[in-house]
Amino acid sequence: MTEGFQGRAPRLEEVADGVFAYVQPDGGWCLNNAGLIVSGGRAALVDTAATEARARALREAVLGAAGTAPRTVVNTHSHGDHTFGNFVFPEAVVVGHEHTRTEMDAVGLHLTGLWPGVCWGDVEVVLPEVTFRDRLTLHIGGTTAELLCLGPAHTAGDTVVWLPAERVLFTGDLVMSGVTPFCPMGSVAGCLEAIAVLRALGPRTVVTGHGPVAGPEVLDAAEGYLRLVQRIAREGAAAGLEPLAAAREADLGGYGDWIDAERLVPNLHRAYAEERGQAVGNAADMPALFAEMVEFHGGLPACHA
Repeated sequence: MTEGFQGRAPRLEEVADGVFAYVQPDGGWCLNNAGLIVSGGRAALVDTAATEARARALREAVLGAAGTAPRTVVNTHSHGDHTFGNFVFPEAVVVGHEHTRTEMDAVGLHLTGLWPGVCWGDVEVVLPEVTFRDRLTLHIGGTTAELLCLGPAHTAGDTVVWLPAERVLFTGDLVMSGVTPFCPMGSVAGCLEAIAVLRALGPRTVVTGHGPVAGPEVLDAAEGYLRLVQRIAREGAAAGLEPLAAAREADLGGYGDWIDAERLVPNLHRAYAEERGQAVGNAADMPALFAEMVEFHGGLPACHA
């Protein structure tokens, strides 16, 4: 099932008793992670995958590890790489934040048009059937999973899944591991506030939306990058530079080695807006920002989904 993934075959890692991270290397565009919780003959899944082939590979891995299909799928946010695979889990009730459902309904399959060369398969949008506003608790056999809404951050409404007994945290794309954050649809300042909340939980293991499984140090790394973005925006605005020009002059240091560093451009647009007093979470012109990011990158960023 995973043949043809160009050396980027996913792997299932057990990070605590009955808790798994489904990691899709190398974590670049649309190569997201998912999570699996298995307890007492029940299973729940955190996010799905971007393409039909990857979603079906995920289902195969889940059935192999859990021995049963998940009764619940949690979508951490609206983006298609985390939600398009919902349709291959028809037995499950899909749960998400109320903003996640709204965004999924509005955007549909738009993501597939950004990379027409990707073999998306017959993906379809399956919206969350159960939505919540602030927090929701799931009981999967003997395991308790707390769903917390922290946003606007990566998007207008991000959900993290916290397992307090196991001290495992699934962050969705609010935090990434060795992969550049992406918050033009949410808030740079909101991401920083959310990271402070996540740090206070005291996680031992952090399964991020993209990149390898990490420890709590991944929160510090994400905070460092975001504060650098704020500084570049502040200094760029003071010098009269537009975000694209500021990005071209910026020195990202070690953060420049992170995957998909071109995301600096849309991140700076959001940071500039916040520097100028725009309300956190205001809608962005994503087609224009994506086009500017492509210009900065010198072509369409690679997507190996």
